[in-house]
Amino acid sequence: MTEQGGELAAAGVLAPFGVDGTAEAVYLAMLRHPDAGAGELAAHLRIDLPTVRAAFDALARLALLRPSWEDPLALRPVTPEVGLESLLARQQAELLSRRHRLEQGRAALARLTAERSRPGAGAPGGGAALEGADAVREGLERLIGRARREVLSFVTAGAPTAPADGTEALEQALPARGVLLRTLYLDAVRHDPAALARGRRLARHGGEVRTAPTLPLPMVVVDRETALVPLDPDRPERGATLVSGRGAVAPLAALFELVWAGATPLTTARPRDGHGLSGQERALLRLLAHGDTDEAAARRLGVSDRTVRRLSADLTERLGARSRFQAGALAAASGWLDES
Repeated sequence: MTEQGGELAAAGVLAPFGVDGTAEAVYLAMLRHPDAGAGELAAHLRIDLPTVRAAFDALARLALLRPSWEDPLALRPVTPEVGLESLLARQQAELLSRRHRLEQGRAALARLTAERSRPGAGAPGGGAALEGADAVREGLERLIGRARREVLSFVTAGAPTAPADGTEALEQALPARGVLLRTLYLDAVRHDPAALARGRRLARHGGEVRTAPTLPLPMVVVDRETALVPLDPDRPERGATLVSGRGAVAPLAALFELVWAGATPLTTARPRDGHGLSGQERALLRLLAHGDTDEAAARRLGVSDRTVRRLSADLTERLGARSRFQAGALAAASGWLDES
C-alpha cells in the first residue's frame, strides 16, 4: 500500500446507506486492498487501530464485511454490487413498513377523534352521532350552508359524506360567497364519467379539485372548527360523527393538508413514474405487499374487486412474480414504491 489515504477525502458517498465517513474510508480502502490487515489500513488512512476495528464492527453489522473463506479470522469486503444492493433492499422494506405504519396511524387518529367526540365520551367540544344516510346528508347540508371561510373534503365512493345533488349545489355556491372549497377525490374518479363531471363542475365554479391514489377516510372539515367523520372508517355507510372544537378538528385539517400536498389537480393527467406505474398501481402494490385482500384494496382505491384483480394480475406479470404478495415485495425491493 504505497499511495496515501485519499479515501477519507471521498467520504460521504455511502452516507445514504448509514455508513459514516471513517467506516466508508476503511471500506473503500479494503476494496482496493482486500488483503490488507487492520494495521496496514490504519497506517494507510492515518487513523489509529481502535478506530479501524470500530469501523470493522460497523461494516460487519451492515453486512459489508464477511469472514474470509480461506482464513475465518480475516475479514474481506463484500462487493458493492452485492452488499449495497442488499442494504438498499433492506432500506426499501423499512420504508414500506414505515409508510404502512403511517397509514395505520392516520386511521387510528381518525377513529380516536371520532370516538372522543361521541356524546358522553368526554371529548373537548363534544360531538353528535348521525346514524343513517339521511341524517348524514341533512347534517352535511347544514354544515356546508353555514361555512364562512373554507370547506375541505375527502370524497370516497359509497360514503354518506360524498356529494349528492343537494350538497353539490351548496358547494358550487361557496366560492361566490368567498368560501375556499378544496376537494380530494380518489384517482378512480378519473375513470368514472359521472364523478369526473361532478369534479369538473366544482372546478368551473371556483373550487379546487385534486385526486390521490388512496384517501385515509371520507370526511368534511368546515372552517377548521367542525368536521364530519365516519362512525366507523371501515364501514362509512353506518353514519358519521359531527366533531366540533378547533382542538379536536385541527388534526383532521392537518391530515387533509398532508394528503392535499401530494395530490394531483383534476385538470392535470396523473403522470406515470419511471417504472411506468400510475399512482393507483403503486398504491395497489403497497396494499398487496401488506397482504390486503381484493375487497380491502378495492375499498381503499375506490374501484371494484374485478378491477383490483385485473390490475393485480397485470402487475404480477410485469414483475415476473408468482403471487400477489410476492409482486408487492418485489416492487418494494426493486424501488418501484419509492415516492416519485
